[in-house]
Amino acid sequence: MTANQKAQPRVAVIGCGYWGKNLVRDFAALGALEAIVEANPATRDALIIQYDTRALTVEEALADPKIDGVVIAAPAEMHYTLARRALGAGKHVYVEKPLALGVGEGEELVALAAARNLRLMVGHLLHYHPAFIALKTFVASGKIGRLTYVYSNRLSYGIVRREEDVLWSFAPHDLSMILSLVGEVPHEVGAFSGPTLHPTIADFCQVHMAFPCGIKAHVFCSWLHPFKEQRLVVVGERGTVVFEDSARNPADKLKHYAHTVEWSSGVPRAVKASEENGTPIPYGDNNPLKDECRHFLDVISSGETPRTDGAEGLRVLSVLERASAAMRLQGAMSAAPTQSPAPARSNVHPNTKLGEGASVHQTAFVDDRVTIGAGSKIWHFSHILGDVIIGEKCNIGQNVVIGPRVAIGDNVKIQNNVSVYEGVVLEDGVFCGPSCVFTNVNNPRAEIVRKSEYRKTLVRRGATIGANATIVCGHELGPYSFIAAGAVVAKDVPAFGLMAGVPARRIGWMSHAGAKLGPELVCPETGRRYRETGPDSLEEIA
Repeated sequence: MTANQKAQPRVAVIGCGYWGKNLVRDFAALGALEAIVEANPATRDALIIQYDTRALTVEEALADPKIDGVVIAAPAEMHYTLARRALGAGKHVYVEKPLALGVGEGEELVALAAARNLRLMVGHLLHYHPAFIALKTFVASGKIGRLTYVYSNRLSYGIVRREEDVLWSFAPHDLSMILSLVGEVPHEVGAFSGPTLHPTIADFCQVHMAFPCGIKAHVFCSWLHPFKEQRLVVVGERGTVVFEDSARNPADKLKHYAHTVEWSSGVPRAVKASEENGTPIPYGDNNPLKDECRHFLDVISSGETPRTDGAEGLRVLSVLERASAAMRLQGAMSAAPTQSPAPARSNVHPNTKLGEGASVHQTAFVDDRVTIGAGSKIWHFSHILGDVIIGEKCNIGQNVVIGPRVAIGDNVKIQNNVSVYEGVVLEDGVFCGPSCVFTNVNNPRAEIVRKSEYRKTLVRRGATIGANATIVCGHELGPYSFIAAGAVVAKDVPAFGLMAGVPARRIGWMSHAGAKLGPELVCPETGRRYRETGPDSLEEIA
């Protein structure tokens, strides 16, 4: 290697299951695989042997100086948290679709990547498919004239998911292609969906979009279709291009149909071209996933903006979020005149106060006298009990129970499987990791009512509670304190205190940014300086 040549970037793949194993394969083939992070022992051990690589924890991967970039193929609800941690650790990030589960989270990731001068890339695979690249070139040449209508079908009789509906599982790729072709974000988004196998999870959906330039588009998705169909149809004034990725014959994947519409005395007439079966458009035979992986390595080395960067991921995320909202608000279908209309159903109590941009997933339930601040999101299977106040821009994950009579500040993030009981107060910016536990009485018995003995737990601004940690009631967690995963807190925690163990004890200090402070008490991420004012107290130096 010469002095002007840069070493090949090295990556770690986080999540090596159904899709992640393909990323492991291709990064290994490119000579860039440094390590894997995988919770399933059988999968992990098999990949270690197959690709002669290392297995690390997330913490080890983010701390490893040999690793330049992190590839995230974990479940969608983990994308934001993992990407944020990786960017905070100075790693470039390639995250599979969707970028996050909310626009606010996506915006935070984009801003963090820009502030740290790191590459943030979203796995929208079809942007790297040679047929779609050829399609874009063909459309840009003007051979079908001005675009008027684009639509896509993504249908199969395949994997039926329970952690997300068909919109979030199937539609991101198609929305990404349509937004790229049109070059705009739609000013109108409508959607219709239907649950058939589960009372609240959509098995099919249709998303309709209207763009400021006048182009119309729609996406139809279903995982209950008897055969596989992945077809994108691009209609112009002078012809149509069809990208059918599910076609077995490569020559049938991308075709141009020169059909037109002629007008006479204000009456349109469809005119078919002589080649009714379409004319194949040539395209390369590159492997899309390997090209996508290679592109990530290239942008790490060059510093250029990824083809599918965070901003592109945000545009797709905004349409997904708007379509989800439209699906929740869709009206009941009209009944025949001889039938009585079906009674209205709602998972949100009519007395709920929803701020601007706030959303509640169709599988979640919100009880009486609840206030949800602007921009806050309540996700799958969560239950917000009565007399709860949730601040602005909060993200409440899956299977979360809050209340009754609980107050939560702004910008709070509660991960999956957490119960926040009466007596708990979460101030602004608190982070609650997956399956962390709050209690509200010291000596519970199933047969004895102790509601009069509830003890208050106060979690101050900016505090972080790790996964599976337990907070015993009656204590205060100081501002920006940090509770390690699995710790059991049975006493008050000082501001900035780093607590670990059972029972938890202070093992160090953490900065505002969530970085561990060394002996010099200077944040390694922001440069903010601190000083000890006592054996268990820390303050920032002004």
